Amino acid sequence: MTHVDHRRTENFLVFAEGGKALVASAMLARNPSGAEAEVAIAVHADYRHKGVAWELLRYVANYAEANGIRILQSIESRENHEAIELEREQGFVAKPFPDDPTLVLIQKELRPSKGISH
Repeated sequence: MTHVDHRRTENFLVFAEGGKALVASAMLARNPSGAEAEVAIAVHADYRHKGVAWELLRYVANYAEANGIRILQSIESRENHEAIELEREQGFVAKPFPDDPTLVLIQKELRPSKGISH
């Protein structure tokens, strides 16, 4: 999550009003074909339960869709019920993660805009 090339990987940062405190971060990483991508979101503890993760996931999903990504995925611990519920509320579907029963694969099919490449 530390290397961003703006073609296959992109990082989104959310700052508190005034721009001094980092509130949240999201990483979007495409597979080599560019048709699928994984998203990972981290929110500072002081800003949880305030809608930050919800809006950031919505923003990243819209960005992914506008940039030709067809499937957006996230890998979650089965214990992370809040994240799984948030993703389900935005149309993601939970599936068993291959070879690891402690994880869940969350994915959503997007309708990418035609003619946009990144």
